[in-house]
Amino acid sequence: MNMEEKMKWKYQRYIQDYLACVSSVDDNVGRVLDYLDESGLTENTIVIYTSDQGFYLGEHRWFDKRFIYDESFKTPLLIRWPHEIKPGTTNEEMVQNLDFAQTFLEAAQIEAPKDMQGESLIPLLKGQNDAWTRDAVYYHYYEYPGSHIVKRHYGIVTKEFKLAHFYYDVDEWELYDRKNDPQELNNVFDDPAYALTIDKLKTELDELRIKYKDSQELDHAV
Repeated sequence: MNMEEKMKWKYQRYIQDYLACVSSVDDNVGRVLDYLDESGLTENTIVIYTSDQGFYLGEHRWFDKRFIYDESFKTPLLIRWPHEIKPGTTNEEMVQNLDFAQTFLEAAQIEAPKDMQGESLIPLLKGQNDAWTRDAVYYHYYEYPGSHIVKRHYGIVTKEFKLAHFYYDVDEWELYDRKNDPQELNNVFDDPAYALTIDKLKTELDELRIKYKDSQELDHAV
């Protein structure tokens, strides 16, 4: 077996093990829901299903996760709350996992500490979209050098665009038009047609970094 054949074999084993794990998760979520029904607890229980970051299955020629690209940027979030959430409701607003704590606290009728950075999802869960004001989310990955070999990068994501800056031992910007390029295959950062969009997003990105008190990136390797 040569190196290429060995790499393909290892990749297949890795992905098959991952998919088997996901299948097991699905089976056992069903067991939990069945138990709630059988025990008469369904009507008085909030069920929340989410996960870690998404996982590449070959998209962008990657495996694992941690990049800002959509396959690993998005995570599942399903909530069942009898008498509060209308079954079948979907929502595409910009939410983050840092919103979970405030959501749980409000559902429990507990006031959230003022220094928490998320926002309660309760208005969205109850169909009150007008009460939701966030139109962009912030992302930062900084564990490099490291075993995952993912370059440090931060960025801003809106419904229309995604702007990312890769830094530390590189200095590269990427811009994706999420409406016209949903698979994020064409970096349009150098396209003059997007110059004004880039200026606007960079300003908003700076504001988000201040809001979340993020540290300044290192421009060079240390």
